[in-house]
This record gives sequence, C-alpha cells and structure tokens, in this order.
Amino acid sequence: MVDSRKYLVAFFITGLIFGTAIIASNLLGDKKVEDVRAIENRVALDILSSETQFALLAETSCRDIGPGLLSKELGPLGEKLSFAEDQTGFNNEDVDSLKRSYFLLEIKDYLLMKRLTEKCNQKTFFILYFYSTRDKCEDCEKMGYVLTALRDKYPELRVYSFDYNYDLGAISTLTSIYKVKPDLPALIINGQPYYGFKTVEELEAKVPAIKLLKTATSTATTTPDR
Repeated sequence: MVDSRKYLVAFFITGLIFGTAIIASNLLGDKKVEDVRAIENRVALDILSSETQFALLAETSCRDIGPGLLSKELGPLGEKLSFAEDQTGFNNEDVDSLKRSYFLLEIKDYLLMKRLTEKCNQKTFFILYFYSTRDKCEDCEKMGYVLTALRDKYPELRVYSFDYNYDLGAISTLTSIYKVKPDLPALIINGQPYYGFKTVEELEAKVPAIKLLKTATSTATTTPDR
C-alpha cells in the first residue's frame, strides 16, 4: 500500500512537471510568435511611411536633398531582420516575410535616390552587395563587415545588400540588369561589377568611385577653415 502511494505521488509529480513544461513551452512559443508579428507590423508601417516619403521627396526641391535621407528607414529594418535571423524560435516563414519587406524597401530606396540624384545632378555612390545564405559563404560574412566599415567612413555612400538566391522577382531583375554572376560575394559599384572578398584598402585603391570618395574626404579634412 505504501509503495502504491509512493508510485502514485511520483506519477503525480512527474505529470505535474511534464504539464508545466508543456505549458511553459507553449507560452514561450506564443511569445516568439507575438514578437514576430510585432516586428512584421512595424515593418509594414515602415514601408507605408517610406512610400509616403518617396512621394514627397519626388516633389521636393534639390536644395532639400542631402545624403542619408532614407537611411533611417533602412537601418531599423535591417536590425529587425538580423534579430529575427538570430532567433532560433523564428521559423523560416517568419524570417522570409521580413527579408522580403526589407529587400523591397531597399530597392525602392535605390531607385528613388538614383532618380533624385540625377534630377539634381548630384554625385552619389551606390553599392549593390549580393551574398548567399544557401551555401556556406565565409567571404560573404567578412564582406558585410567591410561594407559596414566603409559606410561608416563615407556617410554619402549608399549600400544595399541582397541575398543572391532569394526568390524575389525584383532581385532577379537586378541581377539580370547588371549581369551579376553567382561568384559571391559580388559588388556592383556605380554599375561596375567586382567579385570576391575585398578589404577597405583594396576598394579604396582599385574602385574609381571609392577612390574619389577617399580623395574628397581627405581634401575636406586637410583644407583649413577660412
């Protein structure tokens, strides 16, 4: 009888622990889903905001156009995407939804800024960066850090990153227009292709657009105020 009670208590405790674990797991799962939905809602609002901004900027005066007009929209979206990709609780569909929104917003930004700078005859520098998540690409990861450092060094440089193999018609159109080969990482800098990993120093030495940026920055730094 004592043994029966002992087994019954042990069974009850085991069931309680198991049930608590299931409830906790479900709650955590629900929380992660809620986090994803919250990010997606903020992304949708960011896109709506940027689309409105695009329409306003298209009508603006050239004297009001400066570097980084839309970068504040892209930055938070990139951070949300990186956050989602780093969370094991987010499934592929969740991350896919964020990536799609981010890539589309980048393309919108790129097209608008090209149109505005041509309209205002401004010198703007664009980098389209293509990487891969399908296969292990260590050079792609290193290239991302280089481009971040380059963008920090030259704020007027606009960098747009795209997953080369991502199933999005707009990305396929970009790779077709610029004839981007699957030799990744790949950079399209002001329309010219560059393949393979490059350091900041190599880009500054070999890419005409970056060399021009470096010269302009050096001149501005060394020229004394009058």
